[in-house]
Amino acid sequence: MKTWKLVSGILSIVLFLVVAFQSCAAGVVDAIAGQGGTSGGAGILVGILMLSGGIVSISTRSSGKKGGDIALIVLYGLAALIGFAGYGVYKDLVIWSIWCIVCAALALVSLRKK
Repeated sequence: MKTWKLVSGILSIVLFLVVAFQSCAAGVVDAIAGQGGTSGGAGILVGILMLSGGIVSISTRSSGKKGGDIALIVLYGLAALIGFAGYGVYKDLVIWSIWCIVCAALALVSLRKK
């Protein structure tokens, strides 16, 4: 599981940049459309939670305790919940939410193995 935590942490940090850029663009589209959409803001929150999940994943990869896995489940689970609830103009938010569900599920598997 150490390798998974390192890889998922690096990918989450890199994907944060993609999500943040796309969220800013979705926020601009929401503002131009004037329909009161919130998918840009939801994307920023998902990106921040992905970034923090990536940092926690990398920093706790060699820890034998359960706290890091619980934190990953909460961070990625919350990001997935916000992503699924907040997508509108920003349809890619569903893809990033699925990534967060996969990371939360693998953190749950890691928690069960300990």
